[in-house]
Amino acid sequence: MKPLGYWLRHNHELLEEAFDQPLGAHHLTRRQWQVLNAVAQGAHTADQVDKALEPFTVDEGSMAPHLDELQNRGWLTSDHRLTTEGREAHREIEAKVQTFRARATHGISEDDYLTTVRTLERMAENLT
Repeated sequence: MKPLGYWLRHNHELLEEAFDQPLGAHHLTRRQWQVLNAVAQGAHTADQVDKALEPFTVDEGSMAPHLDELQNRGWLTSDHRLTTEGREAHREIEAKVQTFRARATHGISEDDYLTTVRTLERMAENLT
């Protein structure tokens, strides 16, 4: 059996690559999707988005350039709120992401999924 670190890294790489499929038609990266979703969930400043996506900002820096890109597309207002077009795009992409997530977790019970997430969360707490 391969160790936990192997599976974490392997799954991370597979997720990054596979996310191109539901997002590609929108010419959107996974990180841009995450920023769009964070805004849809109430993050309206670069600091709030960075906090919501903190694990990624450690390696990648601030998500502010993604906010700018989404604003340039017409999906965000100048104060980082979804425009009508942004809400429509978010709804459409979210449906594709949900389908993708269902594919990724196919055959995994909800209890097993929650146990896995809780276990990983606890491991992270132990290491911080």
